[in-house]
Amino acid sequence: MLFETPELRPDEQRAVEAIDELWGDLRYQLGQPRRWYGPLRRFVAARNVQGSNSIEGHHVSVDDAVALLEGGAALDSSPEDADAVRHYGDAMTYILQLADDPTFTYSDGLLKALHFSMLKHDLTSNPGRLRTGAVWVMSSTDGEVVYEGPDSEIVPGLVTELVEELNSHDGSSSSPWVPAAMAHLNLAMIHPFKDGNGRMARALQTLVLSRARIQSDTFLSIEEYLGANTPAYYSVLGEVGQGSWSPSNDARPWLRFALRAQFIQAKTIGRRIDESARLWEAIDELRLSEGLNERVMGTLYEAAWGLRIRRSTHLNYATEISDRVATADLQRLAQEDWLIPVGERRGRYYVASDRLRTLREDTRSKRQPVVDPFSK
Repeated sequence: MLFETPELRPDEQRAVEAIDELWGDLRYQLGQPRRWYGPLRRFVAARNVQGSNSIEGHHVSVDDAVALLEGGAALDSSPEDADAVRHYGDAMTYILQLADDPTFTYSDGLLKALHFSMLKHDLTSNPGRLRTGAVWVMSSTDGEVVYEGPDSEIVPGLVTELVEELNSHDGSSSSPWVPAAMAHLNLAMIHPFKDGNGRMARALQTLVLSRARIQSDTFLSIEEYLGANTPAYYSVLGEVGQGSWSPSNDARPWLRFALRAQFIQAKTIGRRIDESARLWEAIDELRLSEGLNERVMGTLYEAAWGLRIRRSTHLNYATEISDRVATADLQRLAQEDWLIPVGERRGRYYVASDRLRTLREDTRSKRQPVVDPFSK
């Protein structure tokens, strides 16, 4: 027996419809050919991976997350944190590959493969294998046990039941927000692995949404929101779990939390789309007036968002140029007060100058209070 999906109340149905409407608009916007789409996607992907791993105590900067997701090296992160982020990124890339696979089915083997991809850097976590012993969730503040997973003997059966439930909804384009949230809850509560269950639950929610083909998993994920609201996230899971495997408990508090998170994250993505368009246009106009090559656009855009620029960053955008040309581009941008160099030689990176930061501030949207999706 799994946690059952509550019958939606009128305000919860309105929330689902509001999310549907938001993503209808966002799908149209993201479907248009925009030069800033790629850089924005990289930024959002990094924020999601950063958020999800921060919940587990693996803290990296957005800069390092961007670099690690693209096979680069971290500037500030510990090797352990870098491995966690890099391998989580591998799992999310796999999810993206599965999003439109016509032969796709959920299986316990798929869940084990995703788990292995995430935890392969730590063999003590038994990556890719269901747990064979007890598992507890400990409070990060006082070390007390706040949740105990079900007996390991019934875990394989529960995973099979979860897989069957997932396959019954797979690919449905009709409001996948509820089944995705319930998949997250059930995997988190089954706690089928020795470690990495939270990351698996969040990734599974993203996979369910991606399979609905609403939009790229990068933009659908609520991991950034959960990373920024970790105490509330743990609190609602604790409220539903009540200390031990009890699938007869009411899942409604979690469902409402997840729908609110999905709504707020969609609003955040919409704001970033608007800001990206304005920022790109402002940089492009100034670049043209100063005679800079178009290949520097992605680099300037990323710096304006507050990310550190390395030569490898510039090479990602300015394809088919040599290392020498890339170095010359960055030196010119520094000389002409677009970027500020930090460090020397191989360790050098660049950050936005004051005027580039001013462009970013001038193109920001005025922050508005987020409307409650459950309101009339």
